Amino acid sequence: MGTPDFAACSLQKLIDEGFDVAGVFCQPDKPRGRGHKLQPCEVKQTALTAGIPVYQPEKLRDGTALAVLRELAPEVIVVVAYGRILPDDILALPKYGCINVHGSLLPKYRGSAPIQRAVINGEKITGVTTMYLAKEMDAGDMIFTAETEIGPSETSGELFDRLAPMGAELLVKTLRAIEDGSAPRVSQDHAQATYAPPLSKDEAPVDWSAEPAPILHHIYGMQPWPCATAELGGVSFKLYGAETTSHTTGKAPGTVIAADKRGIEVACGGGRTVLITEVQAAGGKRMTAGAYLLGHPMEVG
Repeated sequence: MGTPDFAACSLQKLIDEGFDVAGVFCQPDKPRGRGHKLQPCEVKQTALTAGIPVYQPEKLRDGTALAVLRELAPEVIVVVAYGRILPDDILALPKYGCINVHGSLLPKYRGSAPIQRAVINGEKITGVTTMYLAKEMDAGDMIFTAETEIGPSETSGELFDRLAPMGAELLVKTLRAIEDGSAPRVSQDHAQATYAPPLSKDEAPVDWSAEPAPILHHIYGMQPWPCATAELGGVSFKLYGAETTSHTTGKAPGTVIAADKRGIEVACGGGRTVLITEVQAAGGKRMTAGAYLLGHPMEVG
């Protein structure tokens, strides 16, 4: 059970490792692109390529999905970024339980945006956890974890691409351990739990009163969606790249200090500045800030 490419990586790994995948559940097709045509998700595409039956129920609580699952009679259900909460009757169905691959080191960052929130919050270490699903979201007993460092300018999208195969490898390790009876079962310390709610466009604007490091974490953590935004020199931008500087200023946060081939230098909290190096102006293309300024000079101040 899964929907996006993060989940498709785990599904492909199960196929490659020779597991008998009886069926795949994913979200209903959604309109994408300029034509708003219905497009299958990455998990569905992977399943169809492998000849695995695909099910896309609108609801999980009306008995339809349960009837299908009883017919499939799975020994274990694997859930990876499905986007749905499984009801109790489905959780209780498989002999070996329902297993989840989660993109954080639990109990930190339970919820739907663990990877983005880790980057936004400036975490140095993150990883993936496999666990048994429980009634409460991401609160089940843990099985295995795998850690990785977050790069200083690594975006959420780049981290997704690294964690997806890590999660797939950990899933195989988990299922092999369940199969031979050696899988551990470790209770989470619920007092240490933190939550990672989904991102919204309302969070996109940069808070220039913040120190440089949180601003950079915000810019890299908000990629690929919804992207950090700012109005600079009267122009609305999406921000894709930034650096700290050694400069100090007495200007108010948000003031453009310099605009040249290096980029757009902006005053921020603590009397410091941040250099914006990659931008996309409204209606324009993504480019270096220096390239943008060649055709669009910006007034300082």
